[in-house]
Amino acid sequence: MRAEELEKYAKEKYGDDWTDAAENLASQLNLDKNNSLTYVQVIDCEKSTMEQLYVMLNYWFTATFNDANSVIKLNDKEMGVIIAEGYVADIASHLGGANAYNVNIRPIIKVDIKDYKIRVTYTVQYYDVTKAVGGGIMGALGGTIPRISHEKWGLETCYPFAEKDKHKAKKTSSKALVMTHAYSNVMMDKIEETVKNGLIGNENDDW
Repeated sequence: MRAEELEKYAKEKYGDDWTDAAENLASQLNLDKNNSLTYVQVIDCEKSTMEQLYVMLNYWFTATFNDANSVIKLNDKEMGVIIAEGYVADIASHLGGANAYNVNIRPIIKVDIKDYKIRVTYTVQYYDVTKAVGGGIMGALGGTIPRISHEKWGLETCYPFAEKDKHKAKKTSSKALVMTHAYSNVMMDKIEETVKNGLIGNENDDW
């Protein structure tokens, strides 16, 4: 899912005032002991065995995480575990006086598989930020050529988990949280749809 599609989905679900939406979400969310944002959902899969669920999920993960940025990290059939790292670029941006920032996320999606059920764990450990040093308003006016660097913003340093946003980008941090939360909903829904109805909806043994 591209950032544009995700933003449309997030606005429809949470509204387009990012700060208000982030504040509302913060009342429902807590960072874990590693200061990561983690969601866990157990999905009942009725009569599907571990073997059947693994085949469907392996198919879905292979189709979904298949480029240089989104990759499968672990795929163990015997253990019944699949772990992938996703990537969504430019979920939020900030144009400051001196510098400009683009916020990306690299969520870790883990699925534990048993007979008749799966457990999905979605974790975002930090915001992956591309920083254009000298790419802000003042730099543009002065004709400065930006220098690109990369930063990791801990969620605990960003609004609304920190009342005073360390990066002085309250609105950007707010949007990043809402978009991160929206992406978790999308991933959970897609995985549930896959295990209950198949990847393309017409898989069966009659062929």
